Amino acid sequence: MTATGTEPAAGPAAAPAAAAGPAVRPGAARRRVVTGGALAAFGVLAVVGFGLGTHAGLHARFRLAESGAKVGVPDLVVPARISAVVLGGVCVLIGLARVWRGWRGLGDRSDRAGQSDRSGRWTVAGIACLVAAFLCWAVAGESVSLVGIAQGTLFLSLPLVFGSLSGVLCERSGVINVSIEGQFLFGAFTAAFAGSLAGSLWVGLLAGGIAGMLLGAVLAVFSIRYLVDQVILGVVLNVFALGLTGFLYDRLLQPNADTYNNPGVFAPIRIPVLADIPIAGPVLFDSNVFLYLAYLLLVVLQVGLFHTRWGLRVRAVGEHPQAADTVGIRVLATRYRNVIMGGFVAGIGGAFFTVGSVGGFTKNMTSGKGFIALAALIFGRWSPLGAMAAALLFGFADQLQLVLSGIGTPIPSQALASAPYLATIFAVAGLVGKVTAPKADGKPYVKQ
Repeated sequence: MTATGTEPAAGPAAAPAAAAGPAVRPGAARRRVVTGGALAAFGVLAVVGFGLGTHAGLHARFRLAESGAKVGVPDLVVPARISAVVLGGVCVLIGLARVWRGWRGLGDRSDRAGQSDRSGRWTVAGIACLVAAFLCWAVAGESVSLVGIAQGTLFLSLPLVFGSLSGVLCERSGVINVSIEGQFLFGAFTAAFAGSLAGSLWVGLLAGGIAGMLLGAVLAVFSIRYLVDQVILGVVLNVFALGLTGFLYDRLLQPNADTYNNPGVFAPIRIPVLADIPIAGPVLFDSNVFLYLAYLLLVVLQVGLFHTRWGLRVRAVGEHPQAADTVGIRVLATRYRNVIMGGFVAGIGGAFFTVGSVGGFTKNMTSGKGFIALAALIFGRWSPLGAMAAALLFGFADQLQLVLSGIGTPIPSQALASAPYLATIFAVAGLVGKVTAPKADGKPYVKQ
C-alpha cells in the first residue's frame, strides 16, 4: 500500500521523530522561564537577607522530639548564617536551571527535555529551600520544635482537607462548589448547637455533616435542576450562611452560651506503639477523631475515583456528560449524589471548628478557610492526594505564623497573619503551572 499525503512516512527517517515525542508548548516554556526567574530572584534575596543578614556564630536549634517522649532524638543544630546562604544558593541554581530549560524550549521547538514538566518537582524543592533558609534566619539564637510545627500544620490543615475533598467530589462530576465556606459555617454552627443540646460530641459531628449536606442539596437543586450560574449561586449561599449563622448566634447562642454553645471538644486518641515512633508517631497517630476520618476519606476517595467503576463514571460525567449519557450513565443523578455527598464532607470540616477545635461557635469563625480549601483543590489538580498535599501547604503557612509570633521574630505580626492567604494567591496564580479542570466543570447538562 502506498502512503497517502496525510500518513507519516515509514522507515528509519521517521524513527527519530517518533522517539522525540511531541514538541514542548511555548506556554509551558514561558512558564518555566518566569517561575525559574522568580525562584532565582527569591534565592538571591534569601542569600542576602536571610544568610548575610544573620549574625555570624548564631545557631538555629530544631527539636525533633517532645519532652517526655519514650524514644529520644537529638536536636538538629545548624549554623544559621551558613545554612541560609547554602539553601538560598541552591534555590538560585534551581531557578537558573528552570530558566535555561524554558529558554531552550522557546528557541528550539524540537527540545523535549521537560515535556512532562517534571521540573515542577524542582520548583517545589526550590520553595522548600527558601522556607528552610527563612527558618534558619528566624530561629537563629532560638529553638523551635519541628514535631510541634508538624502537629500544628496537620491540625490546622484538617478543615482544608475536608473542604478540598468536598470540592473534588463536586467538581469531578461537573459542578463547581464555591459554597464550601458557607457549608463550613453551617456545619460549625449546627455541630455546636446540636452537640450542646444532646450532650454528645458525636451527635454534633453528625449534625454538622447533615447541615453541610442540606446546603449541598440546595446547591445541587438550583445548579442542576434550574441551571443557575454555579459560581454566583455559591457566593449567594456563602452570604446566606454567614447571615443566618450570625443572626442565630446573636439571638440564641450568645445569650444562652452554657445551654446552646458549649459542646466540648473531642479528646486526642493516641494509638499505642504507632504514636511512639520517633518524630512521625506523635504527628500522625496522636490526634482527635477528625484526623482519622481524614485518613479514611482520603483513601476511600483516591481508590474510589481512580480504581472503581463508580469513579470511572463520575469522571466520565465530569469530562464528557453527553458521551456518558449515551452509554447509560445517569448524568444528573450522579451530579446530585456527588454534590450532596460533597456537602456532607464539607459539613464535617465545619464541625471541626467547634467540636474539634475550640468547643464553641462564634460569628464568621471560619475566616475564609472555605476559599483556601477551594484554592487547595485547584492547586492539587482536582485529585484527593494533591488536594491534601496543598491543604498541608496552607496549614503549614498558618502554623508558621503562630510559631514565629511566639519566638519574637522581627517580622510584623500583620505580615505573619497574612502568610496563609499570600500562599494561596501565589499557588493559584501559577505556582503549579497550567492546571486543567474537568472539561464539563461548571457547565450545566441538559439532556437532548
